[in-house]
Amino acid sequence: QVQLVESGGGSIQAGGSLTLSCAASGFNFSAYAMGWFRQSPGQEREFVAVITWSGNTRKYSPSVRDRFTISRDNTENMLYLQMNNLKAEDTAVYYCNAARTTVDVTARKGYWGLGTQVTVSS
Repeated sequence: QVQLVESGGGSIQAGGSLTLSCAASGFNFSAYAMGWFRQSPGQEREFVAVITWSGNTRKYSPSVRDRFTISRDNTENMLYLQMNNLKAEDTAVYYCNAARTTVDVTARKGYWGLGTQVTVSS
């Protein structure tokens, strides 16, 4: 069955860096667009970044552009999110998403992982 398992979250001070990973299995990873979302308590799940199946096109939320980088390794079925210059407002549970197209990812369709907590202290 489809599995998306996020890892790499933790507690960090503002200005620091973290890299999140998402291990995918149970579907043709290299044919799917992938994305990262995040959700804070009491807030809706928020789009963070999306990457096409080839990795050639990436899009970001304005709130993370120039600080976060989404990438993927189709040989290892892995998705990554490099997060630099972290801010307190980046605190959230981060989820990875897999869908057939980037439009489907941003529409919150497809498969979801269970998330990994990122806590940034100021």
